[in-house]
Amino acid sequence: MKKFLGIIFTLLLINTACLADGDLWDNFGDQNFYGTKGAVSDEDFDKAIESKKGTKPKKMKGESYQQSNETEVINQLPKELPVVCISTPIQIGEKAVLPVGHYQVMSEKRGDKIYLKLYQGHYLMAEIEAQETLEDFNEPEVHFVKFITDKDNQLKIIYGSIDYNAYAILKPAEEYQSQY
Repeated sequence: MKKFLGIIFTLLLINTACLADGDLWDNFGDQNFYGTKGAVSDEDFDKAIESKKGTKPKKMKGESYQQSNETEVINQLPKELPVVCISTPIQIGEKAVLPVGHYQVMSEKRGDKIYLKLYQGHYLMAEIEAQETLEDFNEPEVHFVKFITDKDNQLKIIYGSIDYNAYAILKPAEEYQSQY
């Protein structure tokens, strides 16, 4: 039975292939792809190309992104600032105290001095002068900031970026100095 169905199916397939003459392009009749009758001559093709040479390309809506402006796009992205956790109130200036908290740190180089700016939200909470150094503090990342207590119980903020590394030695707020 299987052989019989196989033979009938094969005969139907061959019969259908014999009845179909031409191909799907025959449905277009004498028209070519451009909707005109007959073939497009070389002269007609060259005229069409020449007529398009003087026209300006249409501008796309929205922003363009090309390989050439990739650097500009990267530079315009907001930079993520490193965050430091200050675990002890810090004396800033004569009477100002930087309270315990988390701060985003941005550095700024003015002349030969480096300043670490500590922000909470968009509020500048403190600006600390730091010393530039070639020391990388054995940090695995290039961009970092840490609040540490070193061997001499000094409080220190260490900062690293692509451009430079810096540190600032801090002193605890007066009411907390007895603990250190």
